[in-house]
Amino acid sequence: MAQSKAKDFLAAMSPDPEAAERAAPAAKPRASREPAAKAAGTRAGLKHIGGYFDRETVEKVAVLRARLDLDNSELIKLAIEDLHRKHMAKRAYGDS
Repeated sequence: MAQSKAKDFLAAMSPDPEAAERAAPAAKPRASREPAAKAAGTRAGLKHIGGYFDRETVEKVAVLRARLDLDNSELIKLAIEDLHRKHMAKRAYGDS
């Protein structure tokens, strides 16, 4: 597989456009939950937040992503909103 990718890359970089067309396999369109219009420029004005987690936490994230049909960003946003709501409720009742 890696050899094929390298071959396709080199063919695409050649000055002969016909060689690149012959070497390029028909690509399958990638399934996406997002509309095509939204895919362009979705990261503009956003901030990346990441982390390193142990295997058990990664498995929990994978299960939640599958069950809730969310991507990582949507799942993290949901978790933060839930935690923030709980924290604000505790502060409202003086339990901080």
